[in-house]
Amino acid sequence: MFFKRQKPVKMTFQERMEQLRASGYVVESAGGKTRVVRGNLASTLVEGPGGEPTIDAVGLAVGSEVAELTDLGFQKIFLTASGRKTPALAEHLHALHEFREDLGEALGLTSHYNEGLGSTNEKHLYDRVKDRDGGVPRRAWEKG
Repeated sequence: MFFKRQKPVKMTFQERMEQLRASGYVVESAGGKTRVVRGNLASTLVEGPGGEPTIDAVGLAVGSEVAELTDLGFQKIFLTASGRKTPALAEHLHALHEFREDLGEALGLTSHYNEGLGSTNEKHLYDRVKDRDGGVPRRAWEKG
């Protein structure tokens, strides 16, 4: 008996957006970016190379903006591009983690270990790792 390995189905960006709509997300496209909303959380998606979706921003839906999680060192907040700040509560962080995992699974993206831990963000400066092995590292408070 022969077993035939099935080829993986390559979905287009639009097919993935239709799949998100069917999963209960509200999908809106404008200006080359696609906004995906579920409840009070939102994400901005961009069509990457080969039609693969790339998550540009994920966070709290504040009006028409996506407020991204930002670490101030002593407190986590949600910060919009226009500067609006909202304190991040525990229920926000739990919901954000579930939203990010569900969205990544629905889009067929790879789940990474550090994202699986929860509240990671792009706006925090992880100063202990960058330039660590190249002599004296630049300190977070130093300009340059």
